[in-house]
Amino acid sequence: MPGFLAGGLKRHVLIQLNACLLLTCLLGLGLFADFAHAEQSKSLADAANNQTSGEMNKANPLAERINKLEKPMFTPFIELFVLEELKQLRVDLTDQRRQLMKEVMDREHSAIDRAVSYSTNTVTYFFYLIAGASSIMLLVGWNSLREIKDRVHSLADEEISKLVSTYEERLRLIEQQLNQKTEHIEANREEIELTQGLQSLWLRAAQDTNPASKIEIYDEILRLRHDDCEALTYKADAVLELGEPQWSASLCHQALKIDPDNSHAFYQLACTYSIMQHYDDAMKYLAEALKRKESYKDDVMQDVALEELVHDPAFKHFAKKWGISTG
Repeated sequence: MPGFLAGGLKRHVLIQLNACLLLTCLLGLGLFADFAHAEQSKSLADAANNQTSGEMNKANPLAERINKLEKPMFTPFIELFVLEELKQLRVDLTDQRRQLMKEVMDREHSAIDRAVSYSTNTVTYFFYLIAGASSIMLLVGWNSLREIKDRVHSLADEEISKLVSTYEERLRLIEQQLNQKTEHIEANREEIELTQGLQSLWLRAAQDTNPASKIEIYDEILRLRHDDCEALTYKADAVLELGEPQWSASLCHQALKIDPDNSHAFYQLACTYSIMQHYDDAMKYLAEALKRKESYKDDVMQDVALEELVHDPAFKHFAKKWGISTG
């Protein structure tokens, strides 16, 4: 709105200035016409005066002075008229500017009044809203801010308790998994140590040639791992070398209780029963060993413990059945 008023003021000032310029142009045209008429009159007067100048100069000295004048002896009041018009124009412009400024100020004051009234109404309605919400809260049952605070605290405690219990359960599971992994790692470490110890004992047994010393090493292995079938069968072999076939057979049967498919236990039983001259049992257990491991065919004819079995007449039929070369 102030921009619109300023534009109207500028247009009005331009109109006034154009009117003033038009008036000045008309006055200039009038002055030019008067000046042209005066020049024409002067030329005619000069022509007339030239004819009578000689005579009049001689008769009248005042006429001679008048004829020598170069401009009129009086000044017209045109300039005063223009100045009066310009002064009146400035007064009118000043009054009009004052009136426009007053209108602008009045409109600005009205806009400010509307803004203040809008802000006041907004604040009033906001407080009305708070009062209505408070009334609704009172009707519902929340009578004070203390109850709201207590309710919020109780809800927060419940949620925190749920979170704490959840994370405690997760931590318990993680701890349990860590304990299981620790136990597993410890068991693996013990198993590795046991395996290393057993390996060293097996190396000692392989290097030792004394059957009694081998039996002690195998006993030590069985103390470390009581269900080691291989240790039992190799101990049975060492016992058999000492001439204890009954003890050797007992050890082989213990190994078969642990591993019913242990081929070396069956082979060792065959050797034991061969020394005991129980050839039928020896061939039975040898057949079980060959079922599980055919490579024993190469050892049958060369094993000292099976020498008596090999010379038995019934062994030929057994060897033919199992493809053992007796030549």
